[in-house]
Amino acid sequence: MTLHRFAFPTAIHFGAGARKGVADHLRQAGCRRPLIVTDRALAALPVLAEFRSHLDGLEVAVFDGVFGNPTASQVMAGAQAFKQHRADSLIGFGGGAALDVAKVVGVMAVHEGHVLEYVWDHPQVRPIVHPLPHFVALPTTAGTGSEVGRSSVVSEDDTHVKRIVFSPQLLARAVFADPELTLGLPPAVTAATGMDALTHNVESYLSPAYHPLCDGIALEGTRIAARSLRTAVAEPGDLAARGDMLMASMMGAIAFQKDLGAVHACAHALGAVCDLHHGLANALMIDTVLAWNFEAVPHKFDELAHVCGLAGGGQAFVPWLRQLKADIGISGGLAQRGVRREQLPRLVELALADICHQTNPRPCTAADFERFFEAAL
Repeated sequence: MTLHRFAFPTAIHFGAGARKGVADHLRQAGCRRPLIVTDRALAALPVLAEFRSHLDGLEVAVFDGVFGNPTASQVMAGAQAFKQHRADSLIGFGGGAALDVAKVVGVMAVHEGHVLEYVWDHPQVRPIVHPLPHFVALPTTAGTGSEVGRSSVVSEDDTHVKRIVFSPQLLARAVFADPELTLGLPPAVTAATGMDALTHNVESYLSPAYHPLCDGIALEGTRIAARSLRTAVAEPGDLAARGDMLMASMMGAIAFQKDLGAVHACAHALGAVCDLHHGLANALMIDTVLAWNFEAVPHKFDELAHVCGLAGGGQAFVPWLRQLKADIGISGGLAQRGVRREQLPRLVELALADICHQTNPRPCTAADFERFFEAAL
């Protein structure tokens, strides 16, 4: 029998008000000078000032140079801010972009070279050899689940191609998952990030890789998202629904250590070529790709339909996804988001080169990706 290795080490503080425990946690860890890594838009909102009010007794600085899809230059600027503050710890505060940048700011704060030299597929990849600064994560969106992940996705500044730094050392020492931090998300962002969380759970479950622990988490994460995503979008102040989506987001990110699939390969290409929001890109591609995947694993679609409370078995799952998207305001296709037909060859090229589709339940060719993008236009 093949040997497998599993790890679930992240400490999570979950619930309304969890953010108020960060200062005590840092003090107990011997940290006094944290650097908050956040995005430009969030830094201007009252939510960050309110969070900082709970950090009395700490010498806090803020790096708010994250915007759009995170880039390598943002990471290097954050590392410089860490050194200038003489920081001893990092607080990632924001959505997936801010949290991904925060993880590798910690790497570059104590290592030489450039962040892209640490991506997993660099021909002379540099190892992470020094202990990283103490890092805690506070998600303000419910989508990527980056707060519990052991990887960071950053784009090359010139090509916009997404690159991945992967190491268990990137894991947060503690996650403070507070649904109150997500109450200010507008409906469109709630919808897009919620579809990101749902896609993570669904694709990780459909992956043929062996990981029963992740399968169980993915199915439950799907069930939780299915029951609460509509409510979170329609009733933004519903704290229970916000908490459900925050939990589903973390569960999806834990589950996808099992790997993902062709939906994400397409979404990564759309992010690189068209700068499309990652969650929205997943939402625009998921039903097209999963309809094609159905024949490979119909029994798994039966399970997905079951946890979503659908009658009719696995064949009901993709139509349900399409209706869900319509209910939360995600309609139309790629063309309505500015994707042009002449961009399809580049999209196909990047999707085919993306590692995610290697664990799709059906092998994908360039012709398959071309059909996916054509159908989603």
